[in-house]
Amino acid sequence: MGFAVQLITWVNVVTNAVGGLLLAPVALVPGWLSITVISAVLGVLLLVIFKYTSNQMAIGRVRDDIKANLLAVKLFKDSISVTFRSQARVFAGSFKLLFYAIVPMLVMIVPVCLILAQMGMWYQARPLRPSDEPVIVKLKLNNNLDTLPQVTLESLPAARTMIGPVRVFSKKEIYWKIKPIEDGNYNLIFHVGDRRYEKQLAIGDGFMHLSPKRPGANFSDILLYPLEMPFAPDSPVYSISIDYPERDSRISGTNWWIVYFFIASMIFAFIFKPLLKVRI
Repeated sequence: MGFAVQLITWVNVVTNAVGGLLLAPVALVPGWLSITVISAVLGVLLLVIFKYTSNQMAIGRVRDDIKANLLAVKLFKDSISVTFRSQARVFAGSFKLLFYAIVPMLVMIVPVCLILAQMGMWYQARPLRPSDEPVIVKLKLNNNLDTLPQVTLESLPAARTMIGPVRVFSKKEIYWKIKPIEDGNYNLIFHVGDRRYEKQLAIGDGFMHLSPKRPGANFSDILLYPLEMPFAPDSPVYSISIDYPERDSRISGTNWWIVYFFIASMIFAFIFKPLLKVRI
């Protein structure tokens, strides 16, 4: 797991640089437009990847065989033996198509996960606004600590600390409630013992590149929250998270964006399938 964590951390450095550049226009256009364009481009790109990583000739033969057997069912519907035999071949052909899709799916699964993580930093939550109610900031300490160190949060002109630190000793967690005051990108600075740690804070309106959580040395968290460098395994801090509000939209809002992305990307893929001569 140590190597996997280090590998995904290195990969995130590259994807953050590329994603930050390519997805920067998200901040400038309406959410429905940006996610539709991204879905269209990725739908066509994944279609091309499928074409060149799959056995198109074999898929074509299986599809032709399925069409022939479906036609046989219609033409010989009075013959029970022909109908059952043709239906069995249709089911067998469907499983063959799934088998031929395994290699393209394995090729695409890693880049798709990385792309979704980059998109999530724009669509999954919205930044804090000065008009918002105070929000929760949580610092989780490593479980291997025998005693809880002294932890403080530096004052920040752009966000006022309302409550905290509140310590939950059983969970080794420390909470603050902060009130956003001024738009911009900032760093919350924590002092844990004699060490200093930072966490990105985004305050503003519209779409901003934000990270709800700075993760620890956990593979899934590093994959889901790639923007900030993870804490080292020997760090006294395991993670720091901010309870950003949900984004309210049925297209580019919290959790809805991923549903819209998959539906829209599939629609564009099927539109371009005959133009690119791809057999699925």
